[in-house]
Amino acid sequence: MNVSMWRKALQVIPQVSKEEWDHLDIVSKWLISTRAVVLIMTFISGAIAGILAIQNGMFNFVNWLLLVIGLIMAHATNNLFNDYTDYVKGVDKDNYFRAQYGPQPLEHGLLSKRQLLTYTAVTGLIALIAGLYLVIQGGTLALILLGLGIFFVLFYTYPLKYIALGEIAVLIVWGPLMIGGGYYVITEVWDWKVVIASLPYALGVTTVIFGKHIDKFTEDKTKGIHTLPVLIGEKAGRYTVMAMFLLQYIFVVVLTIVGSSFRGGTYTPVLLIVFLALPSLRQIWPMFTKPKPEHEPENYPPGWPLYFVGGAFVHNRRFGLLYMLALILNTALVLIFLS
Repeated sequence: MNVSMWRKALQVIPQVSKEEWDHLDIVSKWLISTRAVVLIMTFISGAIAGILAIQNGMFNFVNWLLLVIGLIMAHATNNLFNDYTDYVKGVDKDNYFRAQYGPQPLEHGLLSKRQLLTYTAVTGLIALIAGLYLVIQGGTLALILLGLGIFFVLFYTYPLKYIALGEIAVLIVWGPLMIGGGYYVITEVWDWKVVIASLPYALGVTTVIFGKHIDKFTEDKTKGIHTLPVLIGEKAGRYTVMAMFLLQYIFVVVLTIVGSSFRGGTYTPVLLIVFLALPSLRQIWPMFTKPKPEHEPENYPPGWPLYFVGGAFVHNRRFGLLYMLALILNTALVLIFLS
């Protein structure tokens, strides 16, 4: 058991040699293979769904816990299946982008196809069991939501990512599906105001995947992977990310202004705490005003050739945690003073 590696894998995507890999425990190998550092984005979506359920007095801890487990395992399954699909299609050969910034279990010989598929199957089965329990509780709509989740897990990598629908899928999944749908399986109530409240965070997650696809713009274009940045162009892709950054804050302001008109819940000015993430945005904003450097900048932190995705991830983590804190404080105000 290597707790230090667990902690490291939850903070960065660690580079490991085959010799180091062979001495790792199963949990460390799973965390590295699933790129566990990005799973926090899924946890935050599940947490937001739970916080909004508490605010509206309909929280069910068991359903929420199974929701979070199911979502995280589904995201991990997608990451594993993504690596398998790209390896089989030959995308990750010849030192492709994915194989440069972190261990690609198959391309680097860390796992066999059978081993990776076993990881995928076990992880996916855990997600499915959690989902089926929630379907039993939530009925037809919960089944539809589970079906949509399975669809995006299986088909995000191919064909959605290849036909400029991957970024749109991420926006739908991390917002309306995870937060709106998550709220439903906790409360058995579909609430459009929750879907609206999901958008500031969903936009942040979308900036991360957008940033990643801009980072590998040249490689994807060469290999015929038509991500949205490839479709609209590198410069337009960077400006789209910058627009989404601004929209995150604009949506929060809109929620604060019109929140009192939503039946069954109120969004107070405490949500404006998210503006404490502006220093993070100000730090990364200049990155997106010009193309990615051709060579690794001096004193650049580990992770090159990740560039735009790193900046977007740092801001999204800061914004997401502040948004979650703001919703917790907002819930306390609603329950104590406005109920």
